[in-house]
Amino acid sequence: MSFSFSSSNLMEVHQDLFRNIVSLRESEDLFDDLSDDPNAWQAAQKLEFETKPRFFTSPTPAIYRPFEEAEWNTAIGYPFTELSVTRFSDGSFGVWYGADELETTIYETVHHWKNGLLADAGFSQSGIEIQRRVYKVRCDAALIDLRASIRDYPNLVHSTDYSLTHEIGTRIHREGHPGLITKSARADGDVEAVFNPEVLSNPQHHCYLTYITTSSGIEIQREKGTVLLRI
Repeated sequence: MSFSFSSSNLMEVHQDLFRNIVSLRESEDLFDDLSDDPNAWQAAQKLEFETKPRFFTSPTPAIYRPFEEAEWNTAIGYPFTELSVTRFSDGSFGVWYGADELETTIYETVHHWKNGLLADAGFSQSGIEIQRRVYKVRCDAALIDLRASIRDYPNLVHSTDYSLTHEIGTRIHREGHPGLITKSARADGDVEAVFNPEVLSNPQHHCYLTYITTSSGIEIQREKGTVLLRI
């Protein structure tokens, strides 16, 4: 059944959204395995900075621009340059996902980590860790609100079948709409899928998280050794 937007409304969104991504608590030098010379590391970093394409222009003084650009690329730009298949994309274009609540992002990312990367690798033992970083990112856009359509189109939140959502995402991308809001398929909260990075701005660090596999599920720690949530 082809999707109709007739029951959908536009929702004005002017707020910070949570963005939960894979990231180390302590940064590592990505070039230290190529040479033992720190000067060579710096030369490689300089070359990378000068040759990679720019997707972000900072209005701040020059001394701050590389740091702002790095935060923008990490918290906003990445899914628009590193394309992958997601709920609303068939992999031919990028979609950025955020949520109103931190807990919603945890349930979403735990599902994809456990049933994606770990399952594909055949890992099921306890004690496997992944580190993540949560940003707050400002969103200012009129988003298509699909939440009222879920009753008639339950596959909007289907756990594994993305055929309907790919149809919707392809049309939204083709017609140039900035994004949509819908219910999470993994939690009680809402998620925002953004197709235009221009409506996103001001990424700010919120917290680090560590996910650890246990015999009964996944344990989420915000502070080292302190359990925030068990799933």
